[in-house]
Order: sequence, then structure tokens, then C-alpha cells
Amino acid sequence: MTGNLIALVLGLFFGLSLQKAGLTKYHKIVNVFRFTDFAVLKFMMTTLIVSMAGLYTLKWMGLITFPGVPATYIAGNVIGGLIFGVGMAFSGYCPGTCVAGSGEGKLDYLIPGLLGFTTGAAIYGLIYPSLFPKISAIANMGSIIIPDLWNLNSALVIIFFSLLSLFLFYLIDRARMQRQDKMTE
Repeated sequence: MTGNLIALVLGLFFGLSLQKAGLTKYHKIVNVFRFTDFAVLKFMMTTLIVSMAGLYTLKWMGLITFPGVPATYIAGNVIGGLIFGVGMAFSGYCPGTCVAGSGEGKLDYLIPGLLGFTTGAAIYGLIYPSLFPKISAIANMGSIIIPDLWNLNSALVIIFFSLLSLFLFYLIDRARMQRQDKMTE
């Protein structure tokens, strides 16, 4: 019960962060795919860095243990990622911003979000039994995480990812990698 309460509170703060950063607006999502505004990318990369550093710090302090990692199926991840990305690019919505926008009372997030979630779940439920055995046979990496895959200390992976993200942020902001024809509200 305590774990569920903590997850709920963290989820509320994440949704609030999405809303305060302006990422519940349609044009913010669409402009990522138009290469004109990388606020969503910066937000998500920052979220990953903070989460990695926080979780591993808690693990090193002995306050938490990581649950078992589910198997990694490269083909399934690529196919699922492509479907997710195409759907997000066409609709201008992602699950997190859909929930946060719905929490703001925006029907244009609630209706497509519910339709997308239920349609995706129905399609997944229908094709999973026949498709999973085929996908799981292709590039099954087993239960592995990136530090184990490269035989590196997890702190090095966090530092490397953080530095890589900072370099990407620098390129986006300083090298003017953004197009200027942004879609606005």
C-alpha cells in the first residue's frame, strides 16, 4: 500500500512538472517531430538523468533493491517504438502528456488518449498470442541492463549519459540546430 501511495505522489509531481514545463500543449509535441522545439527531448533526458542518479544512489545506500528485469527483445522494442513514435507524431500526443492534459480538463487530450489507449490495448491483446513467439525468437537479449551489457560500473554509465545529454543540450541551444518555423498555439 505504501508503495502505491509513493507511486501516486511521484506520478502527480511528474504530471505537474509536465504541465508547468508547458509540455501538455499539442504544439510542443508536434514541434519535436518538426525539429523546431526540443523542450520535450530536454525534459525527458533530464528526467532520465535524475531518475538514474536517484535510483542508483538509493540502491547504493541500501534503501531499495531493483526488481528483476524483464527480458529484452530487440525486435519487439524496435517494432513497438516505431508504432509508438508514428502514433505520437501523427496525433501530437504521448501517454504522459495525455494524462496530464486530461487532468487539466482538456477534452482534446482525454478523448484521443482514451481512444488511443483502448485501441492499442485491444490490438496488442489480439495479436500478442500469435506474434510474441515469433518476436521473442529474434534478438532475445535476456534479462540484461546496459551496465551489464557493456560490463561497466553503473556510475560510469550515468556519468556518460549525463555528459552526452549536456553535450546534446549544448548543440541544440548554442549551435542553433533548431529550425525557426515553429508551430504555435
